[in-house]
Amino acid sequence: MTRILFFGRMSEAAGCSELDAELPSELRTVAALRSWLADRDAALKQLILSPGIRAAVDRGFCGDDASIVGAQEIAFMSPLSGG
Repeated sequence: MTRILFFGRMSEAAGCSELDAELPSELRTVAALRSWLADRDAALKQLILSPGIRAAVDRGFCGDDASIVGAQEIAFMSPLSGG
């Protein structure tokens, strides 16, 4: 089981801040997970596929080509603002 976390606007679009999911074995990268989540949820689709949404696998920021094989936690977050 993998915990998927959504922060900021992502949690609003997903309708939750976290989701425990049994990911299909063919999902091997962050990009594949983004596509899988987009296909499952129309409200989440536009946001999860946008390039400004950052991903972290097991608490480390990463790119879309990062492996999710064996990951315990994957987080998606919108860009942070502050000053």
